[in-house]
Amino acid sequence: MPFIPHTEEDINAMLASIGANAIDDLFDEIPAFLKTGSLKRVPPGLSEMEISRLMLERAEMDGRYLNFIGAGAYEHHIPAAVWQITTRGEFYSSYTPYQAEASQGSLQLLYEYQTIMASLTGMDVSNASMYDGASALAEAALMAVRSHKSSRRILIPTTVHPVYRSVVRAIVKNQGIDVVELPYCKQTGQVLVETLDEFGKEEFAALVIPQPNFFGVLEEVDALTDWAHSKNALAIAVVNPMALAILTPPGEWGEKGADVAVGEGQPLGIPLSSGGPYFGFMACKQALVRQMPGRIIGRTTDLDGKTGFVLTLQAREQHIRRSKATSNICTNQGLMVTAATIYLSLTGPEGLRRIAAQSHANTLALLEKLESCKGVKRIFSGPLFHETVVSLPAPAKDVLQALKNQRILGGLNLDEYYPELGSAMLVCATETKTSADLENYTEKLMHAIDNL
Repeated sequence: MPFIPHTEEDINAMLASIGANAIDDLFDEIPAFLKTGSLKRVPPGLSEMEISRLMLERAEMDGRYLNFIGAGAYEHHIPAAVWQITTRGEFYSSYTPYQAEASQGSLQLLYEYQTIMASLTGMDVSNASMYDGASALAEAALMAVRSHKSSRRILIPTTVHPVYRSVVRAIVKNQGIDVVELPYCKQTGQVLVETLDEFGKEEFAALVIPQPNFFGVLEEVDALTDWAHSKNALAIAVVNPMALAILTPPGEWGEKGADVAVGEGQPLGIPLSSGGPYFGFMACKQALVRQMPGRIIGRTTDLDGKTGFVLTLQAREQHIRRSKATSNICTNQGLMVTAATIYLSLTGPEGLRRIAAQSHANTLALLEKLESCKGVKRIFSGPLFHETVVSLPAPAKDVLQALKNQRILGGLNLDEYYPELGSAMLVCATETKTSADLENYTEKLMHAIDNL
């Protein structure tokens, strides 16, 4: 119950001063038929001990599952120190500093975050985060159109996350922007450069390049980036930040590097949490900084020579001239960015590399075990990071349900998104999986297939 400082005497004195007999008189304009009366289905109040017991029992009803689902949200180990520090009062309440220069702690943290993300992506500058990876991609598409000026076409491979593609279309469809989807090679699971020429006959603003793509396959990013630049288009990278610990960063793709890099920051210390909140990251080359939505924190010195932090750029919707803002949906997901910055600071470059390498190794080990199961085959031959697509000898929906009945979340059924693949599922293994977990999953999968 919220703390209410007024005594009964205070309340009566205030009511008397306005000529009311009771608090309910202040709401007499509400029709009686809209009032619910007493809450008959709400049980009597419980003690602290009783409510703790009830919540524990309900949490146990969910059970504990061995998780092999990825598809854009990944189960990584999060050191206890990350959220212990993140939820300290100095960080926990920080969000948008409307009196920015008075919020030096918040600004310094965002500056450190930007520095880390610019380094991780190999780009010149990073903003202070977006809602999520999908909306960050949509904003990057709008950046490309504003920058290009003469084209309102975006090329986006079908190997980009289906939800990301849906969000992009939803955001740009009423702005006269044409989103053209590119097919993938059925053998490798990649977009082949030689198939793009028929789509490049008309001018376009950008080519979206996922790395890794939704299938977990690594795209030929150097060739794709150079192809986009040869067509006078921007190259927009959609990347998994964890993969960047061992893969070439977008800023170094091809001869000139990608122009914009976006993605979902959830792998960086953010729990799965039933789908969020997460945060999107965005970084770009210096030439595009004025087109980038959000805000940028700069480092400077004051008149006494002391280090200070300021809002250098803030093309934000709540500030003046908001009709000219580069975006009206961008935000700073302050708490998530705080956790990610602390996570990256604690793990460091070498720790991040070890996590990514172990995730890759576990997925290769899992794939080897799965292919030993009758009728299970890897679909795409392209190199992978920590996800892969396998075909099943029985309907994926039934197989996954049978696994779920045995407390295993076996993967993502791809029938809704890629029906042409037949009975197929996307599986993922991160550094959290042990050899015993992989063996357990394989045994349960074989049992599920044999009984369908």
